[in-house]
Amino acid sequence: MDFITLLAAPATSGAAGGKSNFSLIFLMGGMFAIMYFVMIRPQKKKQKAEQEMRDTLQIGDEITTIGGIVGRVITIKDDSLIIETGADRNKVKITRWAISTNNTSAEKAEAERNAAKEAQEAERTAKMEESQANSKARRKKSKKDKGSDE
Repeated sequence: MDFITLLAAPATSGAAGGKSNFSLIFLMGGMFAIMYFVMIRPQKKKQKAEQEMRDTLQIGDEITTIGGIVGRVITIKDDSLIIETGADRNKVKITRWAISTNNTSAEKAEAERNAAKEAQEAERTAKMEESQANSKARRKKSKKDKGSDE
């Protein structure tokens, strides 16, 4: 039975009517569960991350507001911040909810990722050099052993 048939079927008395109502309730519950996991849960995670970012702001961080203003935090109060923007060092008072991104933390995270990549590359290079040195030593030893056998 498809969804339209379930909606169009008249409610009848007896076992068939109860089965129809039960399957409709089950279908609606399934749709709500799918909507929760596809839409509501990811949005809550995103809001929680944004709130954490706003709560961990420090003086000196470079931020971008939802309006596109880029500035450096110079004063932090409960619900507002004062940022310095532009070459003239204009001061602007904004509310915490207007902060879109913390550019300083993004730069730090990117620098950490780059440092980790460089460390992995250096480790990989060191392992390759070590294996090449070991193979050269084995070749010399095998040539030496062949020369002594004759």
